Amino acid sequence: MGRAFEFRRARKEKRWANMARAFTKFGREISLAVKSGGPDPETNSRLRVVIANAKAANMPKDNIESAIKKASAKDAASLEELNYEGYAPHGVAIFIETATDNPTRTVANVRSYFNKCNGTLGTTGSLEFMFDRKGVFTIPSAGIDRDTLEMLLIENGAEDIVEQDEDIIAYTSFADFVGLQKALEQANVSVTNAELRRIPNTLVTLSDEQTEEVIKLIDKLEDDDDVQNVFHNMNENE
Repeated sequence: MGRAFEFRRARKEKRWANMARAFTKFGREISLAVKSGGPDPETNSRLRVVIANAKAANMPKDNIESAIKKASAKDAASLEELNYEGYAPHGVAIFIETATDNPTRTVANVRSYFNKCNGTLGTTGSLEFMFDRKGVFTIPSAGIDRDTLEMLLIENGAEDIVEQDEDIIAYTSFADFVGLQKALEQANVSVTNAELRRIPNTLVTLSDEQTEEVIKLIDKLEDDDDVQNVFHNMNENE
């Protein structure tokens, strides 16, 4: 009975910790969006996307509004978007996107994670060619006219459309991301998530033991508050 209670409590604590990290990430994304395009989502498409994604992740409305207000303040912390690239063990390429108010702290932390996990932090731009930056839209398939949706997606730059569980996933180029987002908005198509991802050109297949070593590094990176996204070319389907 006691062990079961402790297990449930541990799972609950982990769930809350993951939610807190997600809200921190969205808060930084909101700050970056406000800095680049202003606090009005009606005229700031980047902010609209972040708000929609935050709502889909159950971030409370008050938290979202507070983050916008905080980012709009004159004394708001200035965040920089910085990328880091390196190799995890066994030749797995890692691409890290960060948003930080202290680049010295961030690069020191990132370097320490690579060192502790037998990886190597590379120079900026050294691995970017191994990833294609794509827009990815997740659209619930329930109640959707598939033919009409596909036509809309293709006409506005979708390069690939796949079904995944109960969703339709559309991929577009980085250049067409905003255009497709606007087209879906104007057509009143529900989108549960819209984001830019770095998709690897080639994949590295590892053993279970090797995979665990790489995941150890990825977990450390993703747990850092300055880190927004971690992309890699490890094959997770094996």
